[in-house]
Amino acid sequence: MAKRKRKKYTKNAPPTGLQVIFREFLKDRVAFFSFVSLVIVICGVFIWSYLFIDQEALMRINLQDRYAEPGGKFLFGADQGGKDILGQLIVGAKNSLFIAMAITIITGIFGVIVGLICGYFGGWIDNLFMRIIDFFITIPSLMLIIVFVTVVPKYTVASFIFIMSMFLWTGTARLVRSKTLTESRRDYVLASKTLGTNDFVIIFTGILPNLSSIIIVEMTLNFAGNVGIETGLSYLGFGLPMSTPSLGTLVSHANNPLVLQQYWWVWLPASIFILFMMLAINYVGQALRRSADSKQRLG
Repeated sequence: MAKRKRKKYTKNAPPTGLQVIFREFLKDRVAFFSFVSLVIVICGVFIWSYLFIDQEALMRINLQDRYAEPGGKFLFGADQGGKDILGQLIVGAKNSLFIAMAITIITGIFGVIVGLICGYFGGWIDNLFMRIIDFFITIPSLMLIIVFVTVVPKYTVASFIFIMSMFLWTGTARLVRSKTLTESRRDYVLASKTLGTNDFVIIFTGILPNLSSIIIVEMTLNFAGNVGIETGLSYLGFGLPMSTPSLGTLVSHANNPLVLQQYWWVWLPASIFILFMMLAINYVGQALRRSADSKQRLG
């Protein structure tokens, strides 16, 4: 009888978060294809750029190959300095993806910790951080990022990541705080407090796992947004230095009407790559969001 009851309990146990996500991706073929394509493209970009491309040689100017057409010596053609577009696309994608990943991880970790602490403890800690978050939300953060990038002399990729991370953690913190406020009133949290369990043990072993699906969705969508912000700033000339390839700097060549009309291979591959990344990440994010909603309904 004991074995039968145990089997019955296991059969009726709710599916785990990973099982719900896997089931949702199997239902949505577009999201599944997007996820597989993203993994292949991201891994391929990083492996190709690190193992097969010399950035110094890539950025060396050669006027003999100025605006060389696709095919022959350059598969995707060359720009006004005779630099290989395909190589710049690979290295630029690597830089843009690395920056977006770093910003997403930094802001995600900081935002999740702040949101958990504020939502769980409340009181003056919550009031202090909420006022700071309100201040960051009311100011035009994009304009401040541009000001900081302009003021910092000879900024690098690391300083660019740090400047952007300073202003992009607030959304994650507010979301996690609101979910933690609800989660901290549940029975299992109250029971753990009654038993004398340490608050941080409750936060990181009890509440955090129950918010994991929502956090994954938030960080996935933030990753897409960070790719867009980085490429947008680089397009405007406030992103990476001109000596460092970026998707935004490649697209910015289209500001020249002559390049836009006659030398389409300079800017079009980067534009298509950005469009692919945005669509794929958003399809994956939508599937993860549906998975999070299903997990909440199933308890």
